[in-house]
Amino acid sequence: MIAFVENHHNFIFNTLPAFFHNKWVIMVLNLFFFYLLIKVSNFFIEKFVNKLTSYKDDFEYKKQIITLKSIVKSAVDTIIIIFAVMFVLNGLGVDIRPILTAAGVLGVAVGFGAKRFFEDIITGLSLILEGQIRVGDYVDISGHEGVVEKIDIKLVKLRDLQGRVHYIRNGMVDTVVNYTREFSYYVFDMGVAYNENIDNVISALHEVDEDFRKNSPLKKEVLAPMEVLGLDKFDDSAIVVRARIKTKPIKQWEVGRAYNKAIKEKFDQKGIQIPFPQCDVHFFKQGEEQSNIN
Repeated sequence: MIAFVENHHNFIFNTLPAFFHNKWVIMVLNLFFFYLLIKVSNFFIEKFVNKLTSYKDDFEYKKQIITLKSIVKSAVDTIIIIFAVMFVLNGLGVDIRPILTAAGVLGVAVGFGAKRFFEDIITGLSLILEGQIRVGDYVDISGHEGVVEKIDIKLVKLRDLQGRVHYIRNGMVDTVVNYTREFSYYVFDMGVAYNENIDNVISALHEVDEDFRKNSPLKKEVLAPMEVLGLDKFDDSAIVVRARIKTKPIKQWEVGRAYNKAIKEKFDQKGIQIPFPQCDVHFFKQGEEQSNIN
């Protein structure tokens, strides 16, 4: 590597006109060369990734390729920057052999105390290669939820609904909840009044679902008909019917809000009551049992 650096520097120095023999000019030229090299390498990586993603129309596959692209670009840029520093130092007349030797010794010494660093790298490689997290996924990591904006061998970057950014070391990742792997579900817990006919409620839900999948602007985001799971529980003021919608990844909340609006309109149309918290008060004459409040 050292010989390559020196040969490259000597070649540039001997072939350029005399005006460019100044070491500062050489340094600027080297920096410009490596800057162009980074830009060109990133350009070809982008082109290669775009070609890969065009072969397969699969949303999950594309997210995986995009995630790997950021890792490859980061690694290539780091290698080029290391070479750039070596060229500049050599051009300034600095002998880089002692620096490399010292860096090697220092690296060994630091390695003994760099347990967390290596944990981050090993866990990061595992997360990336296994495809547990991809750029664009909505995940829950260590109690932090958000969309994955970046993942590399050191950390995961999440942005939550409020726009806050969470930086999580890979070594801190224990359990990952991925809300957007292959497909998603939006779960409805519809509370209706106790005097409502459950079959009528279920029928209304199916009507909403059928109309939504035919006419809604979001119909392409729904992957299957609504699953009505039935009467789920008895609350204080309502009986709860549970259902769920299967959607494309990360589309469950947008679709769910649209369904909620359509269900409210359908229930109003059919006169199905969505109750609010209430209580019954019973009065007794003097001498009878004390008032009971439910």
